[in-house]
Amino acid sequence: MKLNLKKIQDIKTISEAIEELEQQIPLSKSIKDVIEFSISAHEGQFRKSGEPYIVHPILVATLTAYFTKDENIVIAALLHDIIEDTSYNLSFIKNKWNTEVANIVNGLTKFVQIKKEKDSNIEKNDLLLNSALTFRKMIIASIDDIRVLVVKLCDRLHNMLTLEALPTNKQIKISKETLIVYVPIAHRLGISSIKNELEDLVFKYLYQKEYMSIDFFMKQYQNQLKITFNKFINEIKHILEKNGINIDDIEISSRIKHYYSIYLKMQRKGISIDEVLDLQAIRILVKNDLDCYKILGAIHLEYNPLVSRFKDYISIPKENGYQTIHTTVFNNSKIYEIQIRTFNMHKIATYGIAAHWMYKDGILNKSPDLTWLKSLEFKNKNAKEFYNDTKEELFSEDIVVYSPNGDTFTLPKDSTAYDFAFCIHSDIGYKAINCFINKKQNPLLTKLNSGDIISIETSSTKIHRCSWINIVKTRKAKKHINILCTNRKKEINEITGKNIVNTIFVKYNNIINKFPQKDLYKIPSSLQYMKNIKKQLEKSMKKTQNIIQRFSVINRSIKKYKFDNILVYSNFNISNMTFDHCCNPKFGDEIVAFKEMNIAKIHHKMCDKAYSKIKKNHQMLFCQWIKDILYSYKMVISIPSTKGQLAKLLSYMSKYHIYILSINYGRQKDSYIQYCDIEFEINNSNINEVKKIIEKKVKIIEFFYKKDAYNN
Repeated sequence: MKLNLKKIQDIKTISEAIEELEQQIPLSKSIKDVIEFSISAHEGQFRKSGEPYIVHPILVATLTAYFTKDENIVIAALLHDIIEDTSYNLSFIKNKWNTEVANIVNGLTKFVQIKKEKDSNIEKNDLLLNSALTFRKMIIASIDDIRVLVVKLCDRLHNMLTLEALPTNKQIKISKETLIVYVPIAHRLGISSIKNELEDLVFKYLYQKEYMSIDFFMKQYQNQLKITFNKFINEIKHILEKNGINIDDIEISSRIKHYYSIYLKMQRKGISIDEVLDLQAIRILVKNDLDCYKILGAIHLEYNPLVSRFKDYISIPKENGYQTIHTTVFNNSKIYEIQIRTFNMHKIATYGIAAHWMYKDGILNKSPDLTWLKSLEFKNKNAKEFYNDTKEELFSEDIVVYSPNGDTFTLPKDSTAYDFAFCIHSDIGYKAINCFINKKQNPLLTKLNSGDIISIETSSTKIHRCSWINIVKTRKAKKHINILCTNRKKEINEITGKNIVNTIFVKYNNIINKFPQKDLYKIPSSLQYMKNIKKQLEKSMKKTQNIIQRFSVINRSIKKYKFDNILVYSNFNISNMTFDHCCNPKFGDEIVAFKEMNIAKIHHKMCDKAYSKIKKNHQMLFCQWIKDILYSYKMVISIPSTKGQLAKLLSYMSKYHIYILSINYGRQKDSYIQYCDIEFEINNSNINEVKKIIEKKVKIIEFFYKKDAYNN
């Protein structure tokens, strides 16, 4: 039976809750016994909204039963608060029911108990850290049984449905935690129905004004949208019948996109809701895989598809098991998103990992692939590091690529050939020197697309590419680059510290060699420590130098020079700062500065060219970023393909302190128009203001925030 969340949201009595549970799963004697026991165990307990507390576990079990008919999981959902809120223990549950139920309840209780532990280093107001801890504890608590996560997601969904009973500050806090922790996990488990509902509920509490604006628009134009889509669906049916497809064997439906996904599209593209062209989508369900492609062919022969938005997740499924063909077509100056999948694929898309426990028999009753969960690394990482590394892979889209032998590898979207090298084996990554993508030679940092065939050439020795750690996408690549470069970084910091001090006292020929060098590695990152070293050296020199030499030493004060977002400190006059283009450091990257006459030349600290200069004891300066906030944007523009046009644009953008991150360009065949994808950063969060700056010089085709909305 379909789930009625509005009805569940309004249920306040025990009898109504039990009746709703029975709509999802037959109430066997075991389930009835658990309900009776739970009512007794939670007697006298009430929720903030006033209803008996037991209503909550029964409705969590109702939600769980919608996703899985496994009786043990439903019973565990009914008991999920017993150990925490009553005097009963795990042994009692194990003896009264069974080990399987006890293990799920134990995982749920373990999560709650860990969550209550207090860490003296945690600031109460550090939402990200607290959420990161919650995230890690949820993963740890479910390592032995993934069903723990299914129940926790249903628990959080019911809590979000009844959030109105709590004060505003708690509503906001719980909503933020839901977006940071629970939504990515629901996505990775493939339970799109929970993910979408949680997102919309979070959106309602965190962005009330924006939510109401979209809600008002959708209700205002509801009938118009319905008429338009019914007409289009009838056209689709006629086209399919014309191509010999039996309409009685398929199911066609339209749906309004979730409010939060509409909002994200508005934010990414800097547009209003009436400029969003695909507010609704059509879904076509068929009996078998081959019918998906027959229908796709019939639709593409009738309408012009947007090739860039076509995705075939049937031949190359997502790692969470999701399979569907996505296509977008033009019709009467409108665009329509169409999804084509089988009925079984629809169950997987709706129920995700829970589909594996839907039935005792049948095609969906198989063990889920939990390799991703087992591979997560918990040791030697603080909560924030674990969350940032793991969340990126949990929430990213997947691509599937191939080795020349036909072996498949699933990687996060935007992964590079260098990620692929580490995916094969750490030693391949360490020694990679070249790659071939679809038999064509490419740089190792080339982004991969689904279906690419990649081969890697290696050298006989390991190669340090430390500045690439922020470019690769996979945890495995980041981990191994970090391992390889940790010792290199310590060496660089020590020699850099020595070079900075020797540059200050350049007339005194390696004066730092006469001074204890134990903590030289601190100098590049601590201005105060560098100044302290300078003072100590000056004191020691007073005893050994003549009057003129002492005067010249004492009066060499360190001055601050500001260039855009970088500060340089030197006792020499520095007139300018430039970036060396061999490594293209971005804001926040670790950097070093070399003294070239009166210019400070900036490199990424882990750049190979910089390392060579550091080893040769090149004169160096202390430098650091100014902690202004930079916002990332991406745009597609068109400019005349004539000499100097791109250079003029970049020169214009530099006047507004815009930092270019990447440029990809090409020319349309038989045209003098050049198309450019440009990614850049600027200290301005107002997308409309930034867009107006660019529009003065070029025609903008697309313009949106580059930052992922979940990167909180």
